Amino acid sequence: MRRICVYCGSSSGFRKEYREAAEALGRELAERKLGLVYGGASVGLMGTVADSVLAAGGEAIGVLPRALFGIELMHKGLTQLHEVGSMHERKQLMADLSDGFIALPGGFGTFDELFEIITWAQLGIHQKPVGLLNVAGYFQPLLAMVDHAIQEGFVKEEYRSFLLVHEHPAALLESIANFTPRTDILKWIDEEKIEP
Repeated sequence: MRRICVYCGSSSGFRKEYREAAEALGRELAERKLGLVYGGASVGLMGTVADSVLAAGGEAIGVLPRALFGIELMHKGLTQLHEVGSMHERKQLMADLSDGFIALPGGFGTFDELFEIITWAQLGIHQKPVGLLNVAGYFQPLLAMVDHAIQEGFVKEEYRSFLLVHEHPAALLESIANFTPRTDILKWIDEEKIEP
């Protein structure tokens, strides 16, 4: 495992715990010699985790659509910054560059990225670990919604195991390091047969 993709807010939220967790995750990534792949911005939790990785001597790779260069205030001190043409290209390249995924607190963009990467796991497109850093219980309502979807028959119970959930960065990274892909999940999509 070389790099972890981190999905998180371009805002810092209202609790200091969110920022502290982003800083701690950045330090842990650098200490474990794991590179960061993220959305490329200098603001919010996105900027905090990148700054923390870089301050600890780690690798930070950003992926930013050119349309957002002015809006999201691109980070100018990254190891690499990839410019892409769309949000879809951004998510694909972030996934391609990464060996695992972590979601920190964030808004609609974070939820979108998280659920897309879980859906890809469900469809057999990848077998990489997906983790939630459940800072101050931020993801409890989301986890309750997932459990409700299971109870109502819209999500298979075995797919709940796709989400590795911890409150502390070190524990989450340990789970990711020890992750074993499931071999009993049916691969639904043959990517070679999908038209570009």
